[in-house]
Amino acid sequence: MKIIYAIVSSDDGTRVTDVLTENHFSVTRLATTGGFLKKGNATLMIGTEAEKVDQAIQLIKDTCGKRQRITCNVPTPNIASISAGYMMTPVTVELGGATIFVTDVERFEKI
Repeated sequence: MKIIYAIVSSDDGTRVTDVLTENHFSVTRLATTGGFLKKGNATLMIGTEAEKVDQAIQLIKDTCGKRQRITCNVPTPNIASISAGYMMTPVTVELGGATIFVTDVERFEKI
């Protein structure tokens, strides 16, 4: 038995959950927040048999599209004037996709 933790954009969370459920995976969705952009994420916990892990990961990959966004949330040092502190500079960042962890389950009970 394995548990897959998939961290996806909140924009993709519902779509991924629906696709996994349609393919008979049990999914628990948690609302989380990323550290870098302070944007909403969905952390999905998927319990499955070891032989179905690759199928679940492929479904996640196929559903979570990567996209780019320009943001001003990243502070950069103001070289012109150190006393001015930090200014916000527009930066293009890549969003979407997924961060996936797979771990062994020592014990599983469904009561």
